[in-house]
Amino acid sequence: MPESYPPTRLVLTTAADHNEAARLAHTLVEEGLAACATLIPGAESIYRWQGEIETSRETLIQLKTGLEQLPDLETRLKELHSYQTPECLVLAVDSGSRAYLEWLHSSLRPA
Repeated sequence: MPESYPPTRLVLTTAADHNEAARLAHTLVEEGLAACATLIPGAESIYRWQGEIETSRETLIQLKTGLEQLPDLETRLKELHSYQTPECLVLAVDSGSRAYLEWLHSSLRPA
């Protein structure tokens, strides 16, 4: 990735169902906190919650954003999400196609 691009991040989260995932994704893209959101239905999560092992069908959401937008994205995700403790995993993007990264960063609101 050329050094002239701001740092790019991929944020992973899940939602209880497709409707919630679509609502979260649409809002975060509309507000310029994410350039793109990819919804992947049919995820199955197995996790420990309040001392019990739980299994849930969820929709995985991949959010593409910049490092500068990340704090506001995380805050907004917590405000909008139905989960008490929503997943928010942030992965650094080491490289990508020049055209895609140009588009991505031009789609984000300034921090």
